[in-house]
Amino acid sequence: MPESLPLNKSRTTTKGRRSFAPSVKWTIALAASVVVLIACLMQWGGYLLESSDPVPAHVDAAVVLEGSLVGERVRLTEAMRLLRQGVPERVLLTLPPASYWGDPVPPMARRFLTTNYGPDLAERVDFCEVGPDVDSTLEEAQAVDRCIRDHHWKSVVVVTSNYHARRAGIIWRRVMRKQNPGLQIRVHGVDDPEFQPQGWWRKRAWAKTWLLEFTKLVWTQTFGR
Repeated sequence: MPESLPLNKSRTTTKGRRSFAPSVKWTIALAASVVVLIACLMQWGGYLLESSDPVPAHVDAAVVLEGSLVGERVRLTEAMRLLRQGVPERVLLTLPPASYWGDPVPPMARRFLTTNYGPDLAERVDFCEVGPDVDSTLEEAQAVDRCIRDHHWKSVVVVTSNYHARRAGIIWRRVMRKQNPGLQIRVHGVDDPEFQPQGWWRKRAWAKTWLLEFTKLVWTQTFGR
């Protein structure tokens, strides 16, 4: 019996080595997969957020979505460029009814538009006043639909930032299928200083924008229905 102990010990050791080898292989494979995934996100992840439709030759209106101060400025600039080219008949701009200080916002917005784009184009901009409780793309789409139906528009191009285009398109089409199924929607994403799809991880502001918007996009696709 004592002579068989080394043999049993050898068998146990061999069995342990055999069971350990697959776990090492799986760990290496998992680590390699994670590295490849990270590399792919760094190279192409920024473009996951973008999804613009071809700009049509003519629509009833261009709808400018709310955003940050920088983002909304470039969105408005693009909408006014399209208006000047004759693509939309009108531009719809969402505004709060009053500023933080209690001053009415629409008269200030009208003066800004007249000063920067001239009275002719400024007169072709309509305002859609939304309350302070509207703080998401979903709620904005639901609120703006009221203004779209008031104007009896049948086709719109939604103007937003490039990083917001895919998610905005998903949300707007879902909302309008329920609330305004006859409305034709195109989504137009414009370049935004707060995000660059190529090398989005190189600057803190771009990375922050990507992480927040990618998280929202995943949430919208998973739970937004």
